[in-house]
Amino acid sequence: MTIKLTLMLTRSSSWAYPTTVLSLYGFFANCRVAEPFLTPYLIGGWCSRENVATAVHLLWQSFRESYSSRHVIYWSLWWALATSGYVQVFNYIQLMWDHIEPSATSSIYNGGVEAVCSLVGAAAAFSVGYIKVTWAVWGELALGLFSAVGAGAVFLMALTSSIWACYAGYVLFKSCYMLLITITTFQIAANLSMECYALTFGINTFIALSLQTIITATVVDEAALGLDIVTQFIIYGSYYAVISVLFLTRGTYTAYVNHHSHPEQKKAKEPTEVIFAERF
Repeated sequence: MTIKLTLMLTRSSSWAYPTTVLSLYGFFANCRVAEPFLTPYLIGGWCSRENVATAVHLLWQSFRESYSSRHVIYWSLWWALATSGYVQVFNYIQLMWDHIEPSATSSIYNGGVEAVCSLVGAAAAFSVGYIKVTWAVWGELALGLFSAVGAGAVFLMALTSSIWACYAGYVLFKSCYMLLITITTFQIAANLSMECYALTFGINTFIALSLQTIITATVVDEAALGLDIVTQFIIYGSYYAVISVLFLTRGTYTAYVNHHSHPEQKKAKEPTEVIFAERF
């Protein structure tokens, strides 16, 4: 009797726990508390032509406001270009690792490396708040420098025969991206009104994913080039190298202009200071 009871409890516990977890997941995944309040509003914002025209007009105004700033355009350009390359590396790094060290014949630590990447990337992103830099002046140069580091890391992954060197390159690459995307997000948000956040970030992400789709269709798809994994990563490294050159050039120009504009501002202030001193 005791044995039968133990078996029954074991069987019940084997299905009860996962069933409970799945049920809770389904509940929270489909729980839309705000929907009953939003539906009447949406039904009354989109049923008339006037409201549709107003919505389109507001959307266009938000778009113009978002991309009227050169800083937002440059930071958004890096977002789109770098994110598409990052997603491509992230999607195909497992194939590179398997090429260097086949999982069927070797002990692999891919999952552990991904965990380390997440921790190091989070630490890099968190450290941004403690870095005292005038990002409006030096930010574009930082984008170029760290993109160059990322390009070097991708080339390392492509050309090395050591799985540990490839792991190190991936950790370095992902950490650089996490650091820069945090800075980029902050800089874009600092130059926008809160109403434009969703539109701007949505457009940037859409462009990034569109570029990534084009790269996949061109480089990976058998119907196009259908390149091997090593050649793919050489192309991804070259892609990041081009990004780094673009932003190193732009960043150097921005820093140069800012450096040479300050003496003129100081000279413009000197007469006023002299007059003020003479009066008192």
